[in-house]
Amino acid sequence: MRKPTHLEKLYLDFDSFFASAEQQLNPALRNRPIAVVPLDSPHTSVIAASREAKPFGIKTGTSVRDARELCPDIVFLEARPDVYVKLHNQILTTIETCVPIAAVRSIDEVACTLLASEAKDPHGLAARIKRALHDEMGAVLTCSIGVSLNELLAKIAAEMDKPDGCVVLDHEDLPGRLFDLRLKDLPGISKGMEQRLGQAGVNDVQGLWALAPKHARAIWNSVEGERFVTALHGYAVEKPETVKRMFGHGRNLPPDWRAPDKVLQCARLLCLSAARRLRRSHYRAGALSYTVGVRRDSRVTMEGQFRPARDDHSFLNCLNTLHEKMVKADEMRNISSVTVVLHDLSSETEESQDLFDTHAVTEQRSQWERVSDMLDKVRVRHGSKALNLGLTTGPGNYIGSKIAFGRIPEPEDF
Repeated sequence: MRKPTHLEKLYLDFDSFFASAEQQLNPALRNRPIAVVPLDSPHTSVIAASREAKPFGIKTGTSVRDARELCPDIVFLEARPDVYVKLHNQILTTIETCVPIAAVRSIDEVACTLLASEAKDPHGLAARIKRALHDEMGAVLTCSIGVSLNELLAKIAAEMDKPDGCVVLDHEDLPGRLFDLRLKDLPGISKGMEQRLGQAGVNDVQGLWALAPKHARAIWNSVEGERFVTALHGYAVEKPETVKRMFGHGRNLPPDWRAPDKVLQCARLLCLSAARRLRRSHYRAGALSYTVGVRRDSRVTMEGQFRPARDDHSFLNCLNTLHEKMVKADEMRNISSVTVVLHDLSSETEESQDLFDTHAVTEQRSQWERVSDMLDKVRVRHGSKALNLGLTTGPGNYIGSKIAFGRIPEPEDF
């Protein structure tokens, strides 16, 4: 295991990105408590709160009702993913004028690998990045920067002095400066993982630091635990490349979208969006999962399998069949969310042939693939609602283009 001889990673994390973006673009919103929500509904929750809203106790996950009670003057804004993605791309270009980006971790987080010469003055490099962003993007879109021996420690450092901070963690800072943090302050330590660590007798960062890597692996029940503790000690731990396993989208449903026909309409739009992403990535799918969630936090999932396909027609036929089964099984009651996932992936070029397929069946599948490709091209050229198989109206304005952690929509998604 290699221990770096110099600071190797810089992690940049924007402060309240969605809310700050709205304030940057609309000066009338500056210095006011605002909250960004996924759709214009009193029954949804906050996905980003501005700096002015956070002192009231408003944070990600706070319901609109609770946020309004905590801060009667708060302004709610429906998220605009297409706007945030454009800003994100401009931000990447600006950062790269100062230092190359090694990995984009989310819409508002990037990791950079430093040369030994760049690592000699980490605070100076951070100041140059912040100055370039200020000059190009404006004063409201601030970021916090962490510099350390590996990406985990750099990410931890970026969280230690928010907003608009800069923290450097070198060998001599370990483990002392980490001991001021709580377990839940560390990235990757969810509430469930904190409970699991507590059951193993680990209740603070000191206890986590003292864990043997193999013991951490057992607690995590995964090699990720061993990697986490090893990285915490300052060793270079590279993340393995992830293998794509599925394409899917989910949506929470407002009350007026919970009838079975409305649920299906939303599910079809989610399915079509996932299918377009699948084609752009040159995959086929051999299975589709259809999940509906109810308010009491239970879910029902049905799955359909089919010959590996890449066309909208095959996926929608499967979805319609699963929806009918859901209705017949009386599962379409008190629905609050819907998710569609295409999985069992194979390469686009690995088309399997069924020995019992007639020439007519094969030709029909090829025709539907050509139709799907044509629809994709029309949407790219003329807009997301220019041509579609079925209705284009859904709950909210951005069906299937939600910004998820680790996945940033492409322009074609809008």
